[in-house]
Amino acid sequence: MQKNQPKVCLNLEFKRFMGGIFYKNIGTGVLSSYKNQMAILANRKIQFTEDTCDKDYNIIHINLMAPLALYYIKRDRRKGRKIISYAHNTPEDFKNVFRFSNLVEPLFKKFLVYMHNRVDIVICPSEYTKSLMDKHGIKTPLIAMSNAVDTKKYAFDEKKRIAGRKKYNLKNVTVFSVGLVLPRKSPNTMIKMAEKFPESDFVWFGKIYSGLLAKKLPKKLPGNIQFTGFVDDIQEAFSSGDIFVFPSFEENEGMVILEAAAAGKPIVVRDIPAYEGWLKHGENCFKAKNEQEFEKYVGMLIGDEKLREKMGRQALKLAQNNSLQKIGERLEKIYSNLLENS
Repeated sequence: MQKNQPKVCLNLEFKRFMGGIFYKNIGTGVLSSYKNQMAILANRKIQFTEDTCDKDYNIIHINLMAPLALYYIKRDRRKGRKIISYAHNTPEDFKNVFRFSNLVEPLFKKFLVYMHNRVDIVICPSEYTKSLMDKHGIKTPLIAMSNAVDTKKYAFDEKKRIAGRKKYNLKNVTVFSVGLVLPRKSPNTMIKMAEKFPESDFVWFGKIYSGLLAKKLPKKLPGNIQFTGFVDDIQEAFSSGDIFVFPSFEENEGMVILEAAAAGKPIVVRDIPAYEGWLKHGENCFKAKNEQEFEKYVGMLIGDEKLREKMGRQALKLAQNNSLQKIGERLEKIYSNLLENS
């Protein structure tokens, strides 16, 4: 292998531990990003491995700051390898996830800062995350770059739409969301809208955690909303719905937004800092500042098929601008710059 030719080690701690129990039937953004990295490297014919004992790689991606990551960082630094970490998590998005999150957040913050300050580059999924990393005292060079989206994997499929609508008994205009059912994601916003629009169907696709880990859903739900739990066929889920709503209070990027965009769905999100610059209100999405505005924009889309089609087309352009190919070009340049300066 030539000196400036990259061979990348992709690392996601716990990916294989106990048969992958920590990622099985969950559908996290970290795992989606990791799979996108694999696809990018394969598409661009860049050598890569998942074996941290491989002797030939010269760049490592640390996707999760966990106990073994510190060992890999120190070992690979001694071997002269370049180290890239991903800011998939921040102290801000760690809060209000599980019941214990807020208690351990101060320690989590110190650990993240310590770890990210020991790598060569930190890739942040948005300018917002980059600003948080800077604010928290990370001195390592920061690069804002989307986690990308596989536009083929999430493309709208008519056959899957028919199958999905039959499976979930969807007969009306369908408002849907995708993600873990956690307080930070605000499932209550969807529940309130289901009450407001009884003639529409509402679906939330995503894992539901035990009440021991996260706040339970209300016992009584409107008859027109369902929470499916984890779904195996995510393309079927995206194809089945008509209006994608993502009411989360805190994100670093929100990869499901790009996935919904790749399916050509109109998008309504909460107006939060993570979306500044790339999500544009009235152009490729609607941004709601409060529950009333969620109802306003969702109501507009429910009642106007042409508006749904228009916003869906604009959303698709957004996904194409953040495709595996586009982000792959940027990632390859990062590798070149790292190795040229070694």
